[in-house]
Amino acid sequence: MNVHDFKETTMAGEEVGLSEFKGKVLLIVNTASKCGLTPQLEGLERLYETYQNEGFEILGFPCNQFLRQDPGSNEEILAFCERNYGVTFRMFQKIKVNGKEADPLYQYLVKETGGKKIEWNFAKFLIDRDGNLIERFSSKTKPEAIETNIQTALAK
Repeated sequence: MNVHDFKETTMAGEEVGLSEFKGKVLLIVNTASKCGLTPQLEGLERLYETYQNEGFEILGFPCNQFLRQDPGSNEEILAFCERNYGVTFRMFQKIKVNGKEADPLYQYLVKETGGKKIEWNFAKFLIDRDGNLIERFSSKTKPEAIETNIQTALAK
């Protein structure tokens, strides 16, 4: 089992098999619109613009579990991300990342990283071209700090 075995729902309501991303390096991130870390969206978009032509994709998953910092509807969240941070990477519908109701993808990612719960908004998971987890980065790790990791994954 790996990331490619999961299906998620886009902001437009379309179910997408993550197998669509076979052959691409992924960065999976739980996002929030009203968090002190929200400006990371700008850094994430910069990484996406820089490396998308090399086979890099970012998958954003809004989450309202941390101090209710993403209370809006999916439409409001997407509009906010596009308007304020120029986000063009793929955003999916709001999910839960911890607890019994956590999205199956996040249950898998947490399990693969030793069972450590998602600590906050903007936890990041780097996935190789075959759908396997390479590394987990904390919420406080700025996007630019993992650029070398992304470059290494893309070179393989």
